[in-house]
Amino acid sequence: MPPKTMHIGFDDTDSPHKGCTTYIAALLVEKLHKKDCTFLDYPNLVRLNPNVPWKTRGNGALCLRINYDSSIENEIKETVIETVEENSDLTHNGTDPGIVFLKRPIVPKEIQTFAKHAITGIVTMKKALSLVRKFSIEALGFKQARGIIGGLAAIGETLAEDHTYELIAYRTQQNRGTPRRLNAESVKKMNEETSPETFNNIDPETGRILITPRGPDPILYGIRGETPEAVKKAHKIIESLEPVERWVIFRTNHGTDAHLKPVNTLKEVKPFNPVIARGTIVAAPKTIPGSHVIFTIHDETTKVDCAAYQPTGSLQKISKKLWTGDYVEVYGGVRPPTPNHPLTINLEKLRIIKLAPKIIQQNPLCPKCGKRMESMGKAKGFRCKKCGFRDPKAKKEKMLQKRELSLGLYITEPRSQRHLTKPFIRYGREKKHNVKIQLIANWHSP
Repeated sequence: MPPKTMHIGFDDTDSPHKGCTTYIAALLVEKLHKKDCTFLDYPNLVRLNPNVPWKTRGNGALCLRINYDSSIENEIKETVIETVEENSDLTHNGTDPGIVFLKRPIVPKEIQTFAKHAITGIVTMKKALSLVRKFSIEALGFKQARGIIGGLAAIGETLAEDHTYELIAYRTQQNRGTPRRLNAESVKKMNEETSPETFNNIDPETGRILITPRGPDPILYGIRGETPEAVKKAHKIIESLEPVERWVIFRTNHGTDAHLKPVNTLKEVKPFNPVIARGTIVAAPKTIPGSHVIFTIHDETTKVDCAAYQPTGSLQKISKKLWTGDYVEVYGGVRPPTPNHPLTINLEKLRIIKLAPKIIQQNPLCPKCGKRMESMGKAKGFRCKKCGFRDPKAKKEKMLQKRELSLGLYITEPRSQRHLTKPFIRYGREKKHNVKIQLIANWHSP
């Protein structure tokens, strides 16, 4: 009999204290490989809408796509269920794992659409379960089972358009929760030898190493790049000062801006949605405690606040220089209104489309000596302090002030970028529709 195809999606297994859904995927890659399953793709790491309030740490859902012999179908499912159950933090309130099994070669369009909505907006359990029933999908969950939503979305996001790769190396059990130990010079060498095929390895402003997370999860480091060959090459350059338990290459939507969705008017900006919106600056930006910068844009429908927080670096500095009348395009997640704060777009990027002329008024120059004169009082003209010249009819002069801004796109610093934010280095490197995926040799260990 010809082999059967299965898409295995799962999500919501970790907590702020421990665990990692990609680590469960890494374990399953090894287990399914030993059962002679054939992988049709690298494990798909799909980052969903980063603004939903109930997300896990990185809001990443996973999908494994395999061909297998029908005689071991139940064995495969049991292996997946046991592995998810054993490695999920079920004691944490808010960790609600879900697993989805889709047994057909082609992912239905409706599930692909559901995935797009899960990345760019809000989807419901009701909608997920209706698709599960419609396409006779097997799904199960633990506790509130919210992970079924992410598992189905990971299956639906086939990454047929722009995508990147990430090689994730994992720590041994005894080292988890301790400071990560890498040779910093080897990371710098890796960055020098593989950029721009890899990206966001080191923050250019602070020199901080970005490939290592800071939490208690089992990840030692993650290297992001344009091809599986690039991230594997980078991995070989890294000198780890602690044992690497295992590593896997993932295909992902990291660094693609997949979450950002344009709106036609500011009235369409909704809480928790990542948006791209345009508007005109209403008033000069203000700096609030913490050095965060707030400005307001408006269009013919309404007005919306925008926030550039201090960690965004140059984006915060650029926002300070905006002026009333500037026309901009803002990119970011929408924070809902509170009693003390209105609806706000938290900036990830800012595009300056048009700069308004900035008119300032200055005292007139003395026609005799060329020095700037001083006022003699309201409507009383001006006098020159140096030579004594007086002109009771003189008025302030309007002058066009040179702006310190240039048109173009500004992006938050790499250290503050979300998983999905497309960095400058990826512009022009986007992958086209339906790129054929070919697995390289030895794309995981052990």
